[in-house]
Amino acid sequence: MRALIQRVAHAEVVAQGASTGKIGPGLLILVCAMQGDDAATGKKLAAKIAKLRIFQDDAGKMNRSVTDIGGSALVVSQFTLAADTSRGNRPGFSRAAPPAEGQALFDAFAADLADLGIAVETGIFGADMKVSLLNDGPVTIWIDTQDPA
Repeated sequence: MRALIQRVAHAEVVAQGASTGKIGPGLLILVCAMQGDDAATGKKLAAKIAKLRIFQDDAGKMNRSVTDIGGSALVVSQFTLAADTSRGNRPGFSRAAPPAEGQALFDAFAADLADLGIAVETGIFGADMKVSLLNDGPVTIWIDTQDPA
């Protein structure tokens, strides 16, 4: 799975003309299931994100996690994170999981975060969405579970 994580003061997603998710301080997580991912991949990613120490402590150091600060997560599906731009000018998305599989993995990932005690809001899988946010820092982190590190 791939995730682009942004520490936010607030974020909201609007789909089909209505707000489907809105959070205060916490994380905006754009997530894409890739071919070969499974439920265990999503669970591992959720655990990693829940423990990421990217919020400031009293000394101003990034030393607290979203769970430490009682923050929320806005999880938005974004298959374009699978973009392959190695050939030509039009990105290819063939490495993304097929839609039905991607939705199941997206839903499981959001549930895994909630199981870790994080209040979770979501967008609508596969919908055209408008996402607004106030990035705090700015802090933006990229995680790809298929990277060797």
